[in-house]
Order: sequence, then structure tokens, then C-alpha cells
Amino acid sequence: MLELFIVNLPKLRILDVIDIVLVAYLFYEMYKLIKGTAAINIFIGIISIYLMWKLVRALEMELLAEILGQFISVGVIALIVVFQPEIRRFLLLLGTPGFMSKKPKRFLFWRVDMSNENNLSIDPIIQACQKMSHSKTGALLVIANKNELPTFVNTGEIIEANVSKQLLENIFFKNSPLHDGAVIIVNNRIRAARCILPVSGNRNISHDLGLRHRSAMGITEQSDAIAIVVSEQTGKISYCKKGEFTLDIQPSQLKDFLEEEFNIIG
Repeated sequence: MLELFIVNLPKLRILDVIDIVLVAYLFYEMYKLIKGTAAINIFIGIISIYLMWKLVRALEMELLAEILGQFISVGVIALIVVFQPEIRRFLLLLGTPGFMSKKPKRFLFWRVDMSNENNLSIDPIIQACQKMSHSKTGALLVIANKNELPTFVNTGEIIEANVSKQLLENIFFKNSPLHDGAVIIVNNRIRAARCILPVSGNRNISHDLGLRHRSAMGITEQSDAIAIVVSEQTGKISYCKKGEFTLDIQPSQLKDFLEEEFNIIG
């Protein structure tokens, strides 16, 4: 019986293995482009509908299969519309000279970071927020997580500098040309300043909160980033995660939150 089963198995060619690896790699690259964004939920929803369509076809549920089939038939157009920013980033990546040699290096599905990146340096962030709180200097800091926020980084002035208390204070100094907008921190470096963020359309947000708070809510609604706000009117420090604010906190509370969020051992 076992021999008969083995004989009836389809033969696996080298080209079949290459085909599977290439498809898996494409899905992996697609996942990396949309991880940490709201698009990942849409992608999972589309995959779920496709699997459901396959199931109802196998069960010969003709009416439901016809309805889902019509949805699948326009799925390519829907994907282009929904994932237009991600597709644009992917094409830009392909057109960048030498993109295969950029760090971090990758080997198939494993990402090998060739640079010795340290954990997020939270002490300069805490100290800067505390100083700006005392002087009532308005500030908006965004700390990227899995999603490195390239779309929003490109709206500002590229800095690419180590995180430091003095630099953050200088950026948000009231007479500085970079103080408007947000600072985006990626991989323990200040990637850009004066960045434009999406403003949340949540109508339940308090009218006492200004544009900085609405922008902090907007970016955390659309990504897995953490946003920290120092109010220019009151000097109060707040942080936002997944579109939800924790208002009027002490620097020690902010430190505890960041240590827990980024798995930093104190």
C-alpha cells in the first residue's frame, strides 16, 4: 500500500522547487513592505476571501462561489488601488542602483544585520522631553518599530544622526527652522526632522489637544510607531500607541513605557 502511494506521488522537479522558493520570497518581501501598517490587515482579509472562495468551489456551493468569484476577478485592480504606496516603494527599490548590496544583508528568508546596532537609547529622549517640558517647548517625536516609515521620512529633512539630548532640543527650539513637524527616530538614529504626519480623523479626541496630538494619533493609527508629544501650552508629556493617548505623564513613567515597549533592560 505504501509503495503504491509513493509511486502515485507527483515527481518533484528542480524547477518546481525554484518556483516554490521564488513565490515564498515574493510573499516575504511583500510582507516586509506592509508589516506594521494598516495594509497588513487588508492583505490578510484578501487572502481570507481567496481561501474561502477556493473552499466553496471545492464544496460546489455554486451561488456563493459565483459571488466570491466576481470579487476575486477584480482583485488585481483592488490590490493596485489599496497597495499603491507599497507597490511604488517596491518599484523604487528595484530601480535603485546597487540595492542588493545595501545593508542589512539578507540570505533567503533570514535577515542578517551586518551593522552592530544598539538598542534604542532612551535616556537622551527622556532627558530632552523633560527639559522641553520645563521650558514649554512643543515637540513631537515618532519612534519607528517594524515599519520604518519611509513615506513620512521623505516628507521632512533628512538628518541621519545619533539620538542626543542636545540635538533634539536644538531641533525643537522655537526659532529653529526644523521645529515644525515631527522628528522620526529609526534604528536608534534620528532619521529626519520637520516631517509631515497624517492627522487623525477621530472625532472623540479632546478639543484641548492640538495638531501635534492629532498627528501623533494619526501616525500611530496607521503604523506600529510610538509617538511622544510635549505640549507647547502646558508642557505636559504624553505618548500615543495604536491611536490611544496616555496623557500628562512623568519622565519616569515615559522611561518605564519605552523600556517595556522596546524590551530594554535597565
